[in-house]
Amino acid sequence: MPEHGGNLRDAKRLYGRDDWIDLSAGLNPAWYPAPALTDNAWHRLPEPDPALVDAACAYYGAPHMLAVAGTQAAIQALPRLRPPSRVVIAAPSYAEHAHHWALHGHAARQVPYAELAGAVDGCEVMVVCNPNNPTGAAVPRAQLLDWADSLARRGGWLVVDEAFADTDGAHSVADRAGHAGLIVLRSVGKFFGLAGVRLGFVAARPDLLAALDELLGPWQVSGPAQQVGKAALLDRAWQRATRATLQRSGQRLHDLLAAHGIEGSGTALFQWWPEARPEQLHDHMARRGIWVRLFRTGPRGIRLGLPPDEAAWTRLATALNEWTRESK
Repeated sequence: MPEHGGNLRDAKRLYGRDDWIDLSAGLNPAWYPAPALTDNAWHRLPEPDPALVDAACAYYGAPHMLAVAGTQAAIQALPRLRPPSRVVIAAPSYAEHAHHWALHGHAARQVPYAELAGAVDGCEVMVVCNPNNPTGAAVPRAQLLDWADSLARRGGWLVVDEAFADTDGAHSVADRAGHAGLIVLRSVGKFFGLAGVRLGFVAARPDLLAALDELLGPWQVSGPAQQVGKAALLDRAWQRATRATLQRSGQRLHDLLAAHGIEGSGTALFQWWPEARPEQLHDHMARRGIWVRLFRTGPRGIRLGLPPDEAAWTRLATALNEWTRESK
């Protein structure tokens, strides 16, 4: 399996400490306050709630959506809905995409973002994280729609993973996911800080959503997850306030790194940079109780999420100061 952030048990096992600041997963550290559940939430089988899908369609602006147990479920299932195809995955990006397309008989290859336009005519499926995880790179909306039309004309797909698009949806194509060949993935885990709920949505044409629903089977999303997700998607006041707070925090993180000579890129939820000594920096942070995301392959680098409070910001600044001094 590809490596992921959020693996604090590994951190505790490797470094023998419990006072961790977890910056490894790029989640909103001020998560949505889950409401009280109905008395029978843990008792009843989880019937799909049409009101949840309605709330998702309204929030994401999509004409049709399917609720899934996190977008990971869709990432694993979509390659099983096509015959063997030539697949291009934008690189670097969330490693699960390339991993699962390669598992099911497809000829999958990774192509740098700057070279995607030249690769569209040579594939039947293109997968793009937009904005990208981990670099924050974004493909303009108009370009994505042009690629989707090109692929659709020959029965292909453009899969756009918009897991980090909530803080700046300027390039989102979720509203056009009723068109042939366009599939959009959206996550409740990142912006809402509810990764443990395991809830995501797929936007696409109804026939493709029906096939995906059939493949995934019954009771995909738990009853509690549906209740919490619906409340979060409907809470417009929380969303507005949180979006503004995250934009300020994201700029603060970028500026903190810049003050130490690090030119990061990313979104309001994380910063990433190519690091000459990523293993050493990862270890340096870990020995100070700060767990960051290490990228060992491809464009080797480090990704940091947002600190949860002022004490954590101070610890991060101190650790960066020490790293800067030791690196001179």
